[in-house]
Amino acid sequence: MNVLLSGIVGSTAYGLATPESDVDRLGVYAAPTREFHGLHLPIGKKASKVGTDPDVTLHEAGKWAGLALGCNPTATELVWLPDDLYETRTALGDDLIGIRSAFLSAGRVRDAYLGYAVAQFKRLDNRGDGSFSADTRKRTAKHARHLYRLVSQGEALYATGHLRIRLDDPERFRSFGERVADGALDEARAMLAAAEERITRTRTPLPDRPDEETVERWLHSVRAAFF
Repeated sequence: MNVLLSGIVGSTAYGLATPESDVDRLGVYAAPTREFHGLHLPIGKKASKVGTDPDVTLHEAGKWAGLALGCNPTATELVWLPDDLYETRTALGDDLIGIRSAFLSAGRVRDAYLGYAVAQFKRLDNRGDGSFSADTRKRTAKHARHLYRLVSQGEALYATGHLRIRLDDPERFRSFGERVADGALDEARAMLAAAEERITRTRTPLPDRPDEETVERWLHSVRAAFF
């Protein structure tokens, strides 16, 4: 497989991993260009390859570009990793890192990060007041940590145009998760509401639209390389 870029993402990258955490990997690969000229195109589910031993997800370059243009938080983080977390880097992968800001736009960053955070909050809200099993409590703490992480990263990205992967104070996120798992759902609700209000007042350096021309030039170079 023509892997262009891959690295360790998720809790390990953020600094939130526990001894029970899996090590998640994400990457971009290029399908042979001839496959785009036949009857069965590498699109949809066929354009992603998922493995569990180890846990790895590889998106075909075109699919990954579409996800990143939508500012999907999971896809986006691949091109903002600290150097030591990359496991595969090619020239085309380095080119992709070099144009990472081209995928960003103000509205999509706001909607994607807050949207995913709201989805995490709904998971928490559906679990009630904290009177549940130890396993459910553990999942609740995890979802609360990632709710806070999504809000924090999304706010910073919106305000600065730069996505910081490693969290400065992981313990603050862990403590938040434990409090929410103990029933402090109102704290999570208030945190999310406050973040939404702050973002509406923030002047962002991000453009209104992503730079699709730059992204398309990169994708054309990938197709030419694997013709």
